[in-house]
Amino acid sequence: MTRLLTHLRHVDLAVPDYEKQLDFYAGVWGLTQVAEDSGISFLAAEGSPEQYIVRLRRAEEKRLDLISYGAATAADVDTLAEQLLAGGVQLITRPGTVDTPGGGYGFRFFDVDGRTIEVSADVATRTHRRIEEKESIPVRLSHVVVNSPDLDRTRTWYEQHLGFALSDTLASPHMGEVMHFMRISNQHHSMAIAKGPHTSLHHISFELRGVDEYMYGTGRVLRAGVRKIWGPGRHLAGNNTFSYFLDPHGNTVEYTTELERLDEDSWHPHVYDFSQPEVTDQWGTANAMSEIVAKESFNDVDRGCFTAPPV
Repeated sequence: MTRLLTHLRHVDLAVPDYEKQLDFYAGVWGLTQVAEDSGISFLAAEGSPEQYIVRLRRAEEKRLDLISYGAATAADVDTLAEQLLAGGVQLITRPGTVDTPGGGYGFRFFDVDGRTIEVSADVATRTHRRIEEKESIPVRLSHVVVNSPDLDRTRTWYEQHLGFALSDTLASPHMGEVMHFMRISNQHHSMAIAKGPHTSLHHISFELRGVDEYMYGTGRVLRAGVRKIWGPGRHLAGNNTFSYFLDPHGNTVEYTTELERLDEDSWHPHVYDFSQPEVTDQWGTANAMSEIVAKESFNDVDRGCFTAPPV
């Protein structure tokens, strides 16, 4: 299908301890609170023209509220909505005015795992600034990874309905395929799908400006006493750096940089054996990938999702 999505806009989280989460993201993690309204906070990356890249909502239960993607025009939003309806996808809202900072035109729908997805266009850009040298804070949202109990069904759904393309796959002789890296541009992935025991958020990744600032940022978060799960290191698939931490409610968040840009006309997906240490970490500097590390990213069962019929 024709690719209508342009980029990842923001990830929205419901959090039981709202103040603690807000303090984390607007504090040591390096985002800026740009708006707040009745227990909802919008957090921007100082170096990004996006109105916000994380939304926090006060709630009794932890959950992933939605993942938001951009489209180039309102006409593309309408076209996508029509295509999804024709494909039997359940819409939550029809295309119309978006009532969040920056406005715009968009709609929401459920993916095959019951996650809420939003697509919008014509969102006003935010006045942002150049990050100072060694400031080491996120400049944009890099990618999001989700857990799915049916890896290939979820991959196929995103390919058929949203125009994602497969960049690479992680597999092992004992576990088979465990992760698909999916793209909507020449960026190696804006989303990845991990094989997990239940539907949930795997991790959210934040881009820093270069390896030096990525390391300064990693060190700053470590010195603040935030629990590190894995890293620092450099993956083979995507060639990006990684440092994984846990936010106050156990969501995995990542600092990264230098995610690979592909020549889409000549690229062919690889299947990498992640049991080989150089696949998970080319540098060899990170703690070893283990069952304990993997389980942290399974996250809690996301009760905001439901088992949607295969479409």
